[in-house]
Amino acid sequence: MALLLTAAVTAAGCASTPSRPSDRPARDPDAAVKAATLLLTDGCLRRQGLTTPSPHRPRASAADARRVDAALFGAGATELSLKLPTGYTVRAHTDGCLASAQQKLYGDQRAWFRASVVVNNLKPEAKRTRSTLADVRARHRAEIAAWQRMRARAHHRATALLDHPPAPPPTG
Repeated sequence: MALLLTAAVTAAGCASTPSRPSDRPARDPDAAVKAATLLLTDGCLRRQGLTTPSPHRPRASAADARRVDAALFGAGATELSLKLPTGYTVRAHTDGCLASAQQKLYGDQRAWFRASVVVNNLKPEAKRTRSTLADVRARHRAEIAAWQRMRARAHHRATALLDHPPAPPPTG
């Protein structure tokens, strides 16, 4: 059975690639955005002479790991902050490769930060405030709508980026 499944997957993978992006099947939005984010952050790190940590490469020194972290996630004081009804505060940087990727994909990194933090914390807010999830969603209708708009934009941009990736920098 496993052999048949492997053969079917292999055969499907060998099918001809459609010549136009419009001929390609729609990508899973989560997978497309994740892949595009990785493509953008890897390119950003490469332009700084750094590489993404990988279990397939030797472990970097502590100093190199700190340089990669600062380049990837930003450095210094965090510029974005949102206190949640749960009592927690979520913070993020506006510099760094991840922030740059979010800006390119979502169009507004600050708005994406706010909307995604709120949407990702609806259930904890409901629990903390002893509200139903429906009531919490109703209170955050604007953030949910913003999250949906920016997510759709990110999926569209991610698909375009993955269909036409940037050329790698010249080597040598």
